Amino acid sequence: MNALRRILFVDRDGCLIEEPADEQVDRYEKLKLMPGVIAAMQRIVAEGYELVMVSNQDGLGTPAFPEADFEGPQQLLLQILASQGIGFREILIDRSLASEGLDTRKPGVGMLRHLLADDSWSRVASAVVGDRETDLQLAANLGVRGIRVGPGGLAWSEVARQLCDQPRTADVARHTRETQIRVRVDLDAEAEPRIRTGLGYFDHMLEQLGKHGGFAMALECTGDLHVDEHHTVEDCALALGEALRRALGDRRGVARYGESTVAMAVEAPPAVSVRLPMDESRASVLLDLSGRPVFVFQGRFPRERVGELPTELIPHFFRSLAEALGATLHLEVQGDNAHHMAEACFKAVARALRAGIRREGRVMPSTKGSL
Repeated sequence: MNALRRILFVDRDGCLIEEPADEQVDRYEKLKLMPGVIAAMQRIVAEGYELVMVSNQDGLGTPAFPEADFEGPQQLLLQILASQGIGFREILIDRSLASEGLDTRKPGVGMLRHLLADDSWSRVASAVVGDRETDLQLAANLGVRGIRVGPGGLAWSEVARQLCDQPRTADVARHTRETQIRVRVDLDAEAEPRIRTGLGYFDHMLEQLGKHGGFAMALECTGDLHVDEHHTVEDCALALGEALRRALGDRRGVARYGESTVAMAVEAPPAVSVRLPMDESRASVLLDLSGRPVFVFQGRFPRERVGELPTELIPHFFRSLAEALGATLHLEVQGDNAHHMAEACFKAVARALRAGIRREGRVMPSTKGSL
């Protein structure tokens, strides 16, 4: 069975090109491309989207907006885009004024009735991109996703990322009698981690996961630290593991693990192998994003606390993370300095996660048929 077509419905003024103050691109000198639009549209076309331009041009063809004044800049725009491999399946222009109330004018779908009757394209995989609320309303009327660009919206590079990369994101809230936690992750974006748990050293360690794991992470926790640190550390691990699990989805196309080292887990699959030195300390990690929670820890910390964090909670954190994530995780640490040992653990697990969540564009084989 052939896959359904994907269509990107694209506004023109304020979306493909900058919109002047008088809202009419009726002279060549007014024609200015939106920043980043060429590279983004090239990615989108290469991904297989068909393009349909849908634009309101108020009063086009009247003395206030002669056809010839519109046609010159429009043809130049199409030529520029075509020279970069960007072509449109259809170009739909509504000439009416808002006062006329015609359903051909966005957000009405009058110009798109032929597509609404066509079942060969996917509503789920298609989208409308524009700069106004009417574009988002058009998306809702078509039953497709709406994306806003320009001021108050996204840059074109981010539009292309969302359409082509299918970002793996999750937003998890965990509320118990002991803790209130919110975690947000984006596995396909890198950003400075934003962490606040009330435990300074624990914040520092969680930052290592995002920074060295290569994914964006924000975590806020309000916990019963007046009792002790246990609930905060454990529940942060469970919430973060749940967020990573949701962001990975069905885990199709991820690297899952490396090629050579073997972790003796349930099926003894090969695993991501990371050995990371931290001054006199070192940590070794084997990770398999198998969907099966297994945790093995070897090591002994030379003191009971690092900052506000009890060292006994470090392996407990990773056990809880592995259980919520659904991962086989083997962690071994050696050293003389508890601070260095703890940091080596978090950095090594982060590097293993970076390798395991990497997209490979192919389905990782499994004798079970699925992860």
